[in-house]
Amino acid sequence: MLPPSTVAIADIAHTIQLAVAPVFLLAGIGSILNVLAGRLARVVDRSRQLAREFTPNDHPDHEAQVHELRLLDKRIMLANWAIFLCTASAALICAVVAGLFIADLASLGFARTMAVGFVIAMLLLISGLGLFLIEVRVALTTIRVREELLEQRTNRRSWRR
Repeated sequence: MLPPSTVAIADIAHTIQLAVAPVFLLAGIGSILNVLAGRLARVVDRSRQLAREFTPNDHPDHEAQVHELRLLDKRIMLANWAIFLCTASAALICAVVAGLFIADLASLGFARTMAVGFVIAMLLLISGLGLFLIEVRVALTTIRVREELLEQRTNRRSWRR
């Protein structure tokens, strides 16, 4: 039988091994948050620029500007919610990792609670990624090139069909 201090060190080492995967997940979520924050900053910058150039109601560009501002507003909302959900997921993963250590050190049986917390964190992350996907789709509607601006197609088949 191993001395008690050796057993405690082995238990802590095992807990650290269990916590490594969620820590890598946190690094991935951090990268996702960086992308989301960058997209949000660009959308906010574009909306501010458009607001500075905003035309009166009778101007020919007014309707297009209002349409783009509505899409930008929707993108801002989607990006904000995606950031919120991904950040909540990261915070919950941190709580799970801390809970693993506390449960191990205090010999508490929080396994089911930790598992439920991790599942909720994954659901939050999935929701945040889903909103990110929707935001990207909304962004694509604003950057499509109108067909009349494209040159006449040749006999080749278009990949856009």
